[in-house]
Amino acid sequence: MAALAIRDDVAPDELRRRARRERDGRVSARLIGLANALDGMDRATAARLAGMDRQTLRDWVHRYNAEGIAGLSNRPLPGRPPKLTEGQMASLKGIVLRGPNPVADRVRRWRVIDLCRVVEERWGVLYSATGMLRLLWSLDLSHRKTRPVHPQADAKAQEVFKKGGSPRA
Repeated sequence: MAALAIRDDVAPDELRRRARRERDGRVSARLIGLANALDGMDRATAARLAGMDRQTLRDWVHRYNAEGIAGLSNRPLPGRPPKLTEGQMASLKGIVLRGPNPVADRVRRWRVIDLCRVVEERWGVLYSATGMLRLLWSLDLSHRKTRPVHPQADAKAQEVFKKGGSPRA
C-alpha cells in the first residue's frame, strides 16, 4: 500500500516555526508531526515524536491536505440545541431583571427552583436547578444577591465608626 502524500506548499522549517508560535498545544503537536513526516521520517516515528499514534497522524494529514494549516484546529462541536428559543430566553432575562411580583409569583426574590417552575408553567419546558443556573449564566445573569441591611441600622453611626470614632461619643 502506497504512503499517503503530504502537500508540500509549506516547508517543514516553516511548519516548525508556526508550531513554536502556536498557542494551542494540540495544533502545535500536529504541525510538528507533519514537519517530521515531510523531513522523511517514517510515519510511526514522526507520530511518536509528536505525541500521537500513526493512524492519528494519518487522519491529520488528510485534513492538512484538504484545508491547509487552518484545518489542523479542532472544529467547534455543535452541542445540544437549547430548550428555549431566543425569544423565550430574552423574555426569561426580562422576568429575572424585573424581579418577582410577590402576589402573582408567590415569592419575594427569585431562586433557581422558582425560575424552573416559572419556565415550566409558561413554556412547558423542564429544567433542573443546575441547567437553569447554566442558562442564567449564558444570559449574563448571576445568582448573587446584595448584602442584607438591617431595618434599624443607623447610617450616621456607621460612618462615624468607619472614620475611627466611637458611635456613642
